[in-house]
Order: sequence, then C-alpha cells, then structure tokens
Amino acid sequence: MAGKPKLHYTKGRGKMESIRWLLAAAGVEFEEQFIETKEDLEKLRNDGVLLFQQVPMVEIDGMKMVQTRAILSYIAGKYNLYGKDLKERAWIDMYVEGTTDLMGMIMYLPFQPADTKEKNLALIIERATTRYFPVYEKALKDHGQDYLVGNKLSWADIHLLEAILMTEECKPDILSAFPLLQAFKGRISNIPTIKKFLQPGSQRKPPPDEKFLAVVRKIFNI
Repeated sequence: MAGKPKLHYTKGRGKMESIRWLLAAAGVEFEEQFIETKEDLEKLRNDGVLLFQQVPMVEIDGMKMVQTRAILSYIAGKYNLYGKDLKERAWIDMYVEGTTDLMGMIMYLPFQPADTKEKNLALIIERATTRYFPVYEKALKDHGQDYLVGNKLSWADIHLLEAILMTEECKPDILSAFPLLQAFKGRISNIPTIKKFLQPGSQRKPPPDEKFLAVVRKIFNI
C-alpha cells in the first residue's frame, strides 16, 4: 500500500490550502512537512526535488509533484472529483479558475501595504458580488441541482466552498444577496469529510496573522 501523500509547505494557507481541502474532501489522510526557515526551503532546492525551485510540493504515488494546478488536477482525477467526460471537466476547470482568481486576491491582501489594503479589500468584495458569485448562483439556478457540474460532488464545489469561506472572512454577510449559494454552502459544509475538515483541530489552516506573515517574508524574501 502506498504511503500517505506528504505535503511540503509553510505552516499556513497559501497555495497549499486548496490541496489540503481537496485531499480532505476526498477522505485522504496526508502528512505535512513544514518549511519553517529559509534553510528548509534551500535544502529542498539543493536536493533537486523542486522541479521549478518552488513550493507547494506534494509527494504522491511515487512522484514529487509541483505546480498547484497540476497537483490539484491529479488529485481531482484520481479521486473521481473531475467530472465524467471532457465537457464536464471543461466546466469544472472554468469554475475553478474563477474561484482561483478570487482567492488569489484574498491570499495576497495581507502582504499589501496598509495604505492600499482598504482599497483592495473593497475591490475583493466588489468582484466577489458582481463578477464571481453571480456566475455560481446562476449555474445552480439554471440546472436546479445540488452541485455545480453533473449533479455530483466535484473539485469545483470544494473550491467554491473554500472561496466562500475566505470571502466571508473579509465580509461576513457577503452571501446576503445569493440565497442559492447560502444553501450550497450549508450542503457542501455538511458532507462528512468536509465537515470533519472544518472542525477545530483539523489540518485546515487559520487566516494568516502578523507572526506568520513575518516568517513567510523571511523564507521567501518578500
């Protein structure tokens, strides 16, 4: 039997968090090797295990996988969360790219200077409520099903729930104009594997605080 996937990243969300979400939703146990110093990262680079000198890196099925999108696609395909055909996969990809864009804005917010933070937070809220969430609300309305694609749980649903929870950390009532997304959030949050991941003590990471940001800046020379 193959060992558990091993995740190499800092002790925070960043680009690894969506990978943690997807593995957890698939019911896959995983181990984490935290990068806590610049030397930890340099060691990985010097050992030649980072294809492009970057993390996240996930050891899975005998591979040392890098590039977030490649890792996520592999996990989604392996655990039957990537649709039943090319067309469904294309829709999942489109929905995931949308949530990735939104989450990227939120992910980089804490690293921005104080004088631009408020403006960028307002932009995130505006984009979420006028560009991204209306798309998912309409998708759920148009096909009247519980999930975004193929009436079956997919990577797109897991990614959207992660994005919803991240935007609610920016503005708690952000879903007030989206009743179908509110119901969707409740449904997906109650899937047993996801519910477990949302409990305290899981491998889900908290929003970054100043202490963590200082560590990340040091490791990556930001």
